[in-house]
Amino acid sequence: MNLRKNFLWGGATAANQYEGGYLEGGKGLTINDVEMGAEHGKKREIHDSIQNDAYYPSHEGTDFYHRYKEDISMFAEMGFKSFRLSISWARIFPNGDDLIPNEAGLQFYDDVFDELLKYGIEPIVTLHHFELPLNLVTKYGAWRNRQLVELSVRYAKTVMERYKNKVKYWITFNEINALFISSAPWHMAGILYKEDENRHNTMLQAAHHQLIASALTVIEGKKINPDFQFGCMLLYPCTYAATCNPEDQITVRNKLLSTYYFGDVQVRGKYTNTCSSYIDSLDGSIDFELGDEAILAKGTVDYISFSYYFSGIEGVGEDIEMAEGNLSSGGKNPYLDMTEWGWQIDPIGLRNSLNSLYDRYQVPLFIVENGIGALDEVKNDGSIEDDYRIDYLRQHISAMVDAVEKDFVDLIGYTVWGPIDIVSAGTGEMRKRYGFIYVDKDDQGHGTLNRSKKKSFDWYKKVIETNGNYVK
Repeated sequence: MNLRKNFLWGGATAANQYEGGYLEGGKGLTINDVEMGAEHGKKREIHDSIQNDAYYPSHEGTDFYHRYKEDISMFAEMGFKSFRLSISWARIFPNGDDLIPNEAGLQFYDDVFDELLKYGIEPIVTLHHFELPLNLVTKYGAWRNRQLVELSVRYAKTVMERYKNKVKYWITFNEINALFISSAPWHMAGILYKEDENRHNTMLQAAHHQLIASALTVIEGKKINPDFQFGCMLLYPCTYAATCNPEDQITVRNKLLSTYYFGDVQVRGKYTNTCSSYIDSLDGSIDFELGDEAILAKGTVDYISFSYYFSGIEGVGEDIEMAEGNLSSGGKNPYLDMTEWGWQIDPIGLRNSLNSLYDRYQVPLFIVENGIGALDEVKNDGSIEDDYRIDYLRQHISAMVDAVEKDFVDLIGYTVWGPIDIVSAGTGEMRKRYGFIYVDKDDQGHGTLNRSKKKSFDWYKKVIETNGNYVK
C-alpha cells in the first residue's frame, strides 16, 4: 500500500498566529488580542482590554491578511496540494453573538480560498483554533455557558453555506483535548478559573458544550453539502511506559484517557467507558440536556486529524525527569534527542501514534501538525541552512510512509506546522521558527515582514513532487 495519489501534502497555520489585521475589515477582538508577548521561557500576560504600552503579537501575526497572495504563491511553488488555515470567528461575527455576519470578513476568506483554488490547493479549514471572540468571554463566561453552542453553530452554518463550493475538508475544534491536558484553558475555551470554582466540573462541562457544538456542526454541514468531510483534531501525546513494571502500563493508559475521551465521543458518538473512567478519576460530573446523546450519536466525524511533535514516558517511579512539549509534558526518554526548546524528537513515535489511532478507530487519519521549532540563522548572503529541519522532517515523513506502506494505515495527508514563520502560541515569540519561509520579524514585533526561502523550501518541494519517495 502506497500513499494516496491525491495525498494532501501541505502546511498548517492558525489565524491568531499568522493572519494579523486584528481590527481591519470589521473584525472584533479575540482572546488572543489581549495576550501580551512574553520574554523567552515566560507565560503570556492576559489583559481585560488593550493596553497602549503593551505588545500583542496576534495584532499583526506575520501579516497573512495583507500578504496572502504572495504567501500562497510561494506555497504553490513548493507544490502544496493543501493548506490548513483557520477562520477567525470574530472576523465573521465581531462580537460572536451578532445577528448579521460581517460581509468584509466573509469576502476576505472568499478571496483567500479563490487564491488557493487558483493553484489547485485544497483548503483545510479549522473552525475553532483558539480564537474565541472576546465578547463571548465577558458577556457569557465563554464555553462554561451552553449558549455558546447555539452561537458557534450559527457561525459555522454561516461560513459553511458561504464556502460550500470552495471547501471540502473541515475541522471543528483544534486540539480539543488540550482543554484537559494544558494548564492554559484560556486558549482552548476562553476560561480563567475563579478561586471558588470547581475546576474539574467547569472543564468537563465546557468540553461537553464543545462536543455538542462539534456534533451539531457536522449535522448541519452535511445538510448544506453531503460531500463535506469533517474531522476532529487531537493533540496526540505519544507515551511509553518508563519500565516493564505493570504499574507503569496503567500510568500510560491514564495519560491517554483525556485524549481518547474526545476521540471516542467524536468518532463513536458516545461517552464510552474510557470517558466514564476519566470523569470518575476527577470526581466530576456533566449536566446533559435532553437530546444530547442523540446529537452526539448523529454528529460523528469522518476522519481524525491530529498534531504530533514529541513523545514522553510515564511511570510510578519518582526519579522520572519531566520534559516540556506541545501544551503538555512527559517524562524524559534517555533514547531520544531534544529540540532547542526541550521537546523530545521521536520519529518512530509518529508511526506508533498512527497505528494506535487507526487500530482504535478504523477511520482515515490526517496529520495536520508536525514540525520543529528552531533558532534560524540568516547568513550574510541571506541564506538559511536549516539542515536540522530537513533532518527532522525527513525522519518523521519516513516513519509516516512506513505506517502506510508496512502497517496499512489509511492516511489522508500531511501538513507541516508553520510552513512560514508565525508567532508562537505559547509565548508570542518569533525566535522559535518552524517555516520553510523566513519572515523578517523579531520578538518585539520589529522587522520588514519580508519573506525569503530557507534551504528546506526546495527540499520539501522535492518531497511533494515524488509523493514522499524523496525521503527514502
